[in-house]
Amino acid sequence: MKVLFVCTANKLRSPTAEDVFRDYPGIEALSAGTDSEAPRPLTKELVAGADLIFAMENHHREWIRRKFKKNRPADNRIITLNIPDEYERGDPGLVALLKDKVEPRLTSIISAS
Repeated sequence: MKVLFVCTANKLRSPTAEDVFRDYPGIEALSAGTDSEAPRPLTKELVAGADLIFAMENHHREWIRRKFKKNRPADNRIITLNIPDEYERGDPGLVALLKDKVEPRLTSIISAS
């Protein structure tokens, strides 16, 4: 299962999530940013290839829904984590928050597959 993590700049939150879940069993984790200047900007190919998208904030989710109407997973496969942009990359608090919010979703989706 391909899982995509999305934030704005793809420098702090989403790359941290990619790092945390890179070796998670049964998934391939990637990250991208909604900003065109992001190291890995969000593209229609990334969105179309994702089975599940975790958006850090609601505005990321809505941006994906507006911009990629035809090439995206179903709305129930775009999940908002509500993680504000107040963490540095690799911050232990961010890592713990990601694990708390993402792992239960991954476990339930993978076991249902």
